[in-house]
Amino acid sequence: MLRRLWLIFAQATTVGLALLFIVSTLRPEWIGRSAVSSAPPAGTAGVAIKQIAAPETPRANALTSYADAVKQAAPAVVNVYTTKEVRRRGAPEDPLYRYFFGDARGGADRVASLGSGVIASADGYVLTNNHVVQAADEIAVALSDGRQVEARLVGADPESDLAVLKIDAKELPVITFGRSDSLKVGDVVLAIGNPFDVGQTVTMGIVSALGRTNLGINTFENFIQTDAAINQGNSGGALVDSNGHLVGINTAIFSQSGGSVGIGFAIPSALVVQVMDQLIKTGKVVRGFFGVEPEDLTPELAEVLKLPRSEGVFLRGVQRSGPAAKAGLEPGDVMLSINGQAVQNRRAMLNQISQLPPGAAAKVRVAREGKEVELLVTVGERPQPLLQRAP
Repeated sequence: MLRRLWLIFAQATTVGLALLFIVSTLRPEWIGRSAVSSAPPAGTAGVAIKQIAAPETPRANALTSYADAVKQAAPAVVNVYTTKEVRRRGAPEDPLYRYFFGDARGGADRVASLGSGVIASADGYVLTNNHVVQAADEIAVALSDGRQVEARLVGADPESDLAVLKIDAKELPVITFGRSDSLKVGDVVLAIGNPFDVGQTVTMGIVSALGRTNLGINTFENFIQTDAAINQGNSGGALVDSNGHLVGINTAIFSQSGGSVGIGFAIPSALVVQVMDQLIKTGKVVRGFFGVEPEDLTPELAEVLKLPRSEGVFLRGVQRSGPAAKAGLEPGDVMLSINGQAVQNRRAMLNQISQLPPGAAAKVRVAREGKEVELLVTVGERPQPLLQRAP
């Protein structure tokens, strides 16, 4: 008897749960459940639309919005406009010729270009790329509040492609610097600039890679690679993290079409701070110098030189009377380490040397004729690059 009652109860429960499932799926309003409101919200003139319920608190999760980061960083990102005089080919240089015939067969044109910049300090120092302002006769900066002011070039460093401008304006918004050395591949970043002069634009991506070198863009390379869209006009603009802190200055893209294909490069803020400080103080960047002609050491070259390992950098040449030559380095040496830090490749070695202060003594270990030799090099000052006016 008890068994029969238990079976009846179990069957009734099963049927009830099945009916509840069908009703909740097909007619949820019968049981007072509604995930989406059908009531027309205010301002829709009685038109029924589907709309999620209003949140009780504003969005604050970085996974849903980066508005707070943009609000903090964007006001400090500016537009940089430059003009320069470019002489047309065939322009007559003889004053007597120009007196009689004028400039009908030649002359000069005014060429305008655009880029972006970042306000680094409240007293008006603005960061941008060297290639944005190189050879410019006039520079103007357009602020986010609509003001447009003249700018003067404080200093430029072609080897890192950075430049510092100075503007005279009050109540300037200032970027907050982040720490690029704490970035990780996969971190979210935002690129802010003025692509194609359409106006300030924000794009989002991630850090695709760190420490990119051997790209042939700058002499000293240590780029942050990102897939945030960077286009013409973004150069000199800000790359910020999800908190709105500056982690890089956008400088270049890899593209066969001229537009963004998801491979962009930014100069890390750690390098930016070093260069900016020197440009503001002295108008130039002082770097260490050995006076050597390095070449990456390949396994094939190591085999030809009969080296036990393919580590280090091969010195193809040594500048006569340079710091390296005075210390005893010779062509054919393989540089293994500088001050105990292993030399990985040619680019890394140049970066290591450039960070040494001129006048300091550097311990250099080289491989020579099957033996390792340690030498002491008195660091020289790297010659300043020649700045050539664009034709």
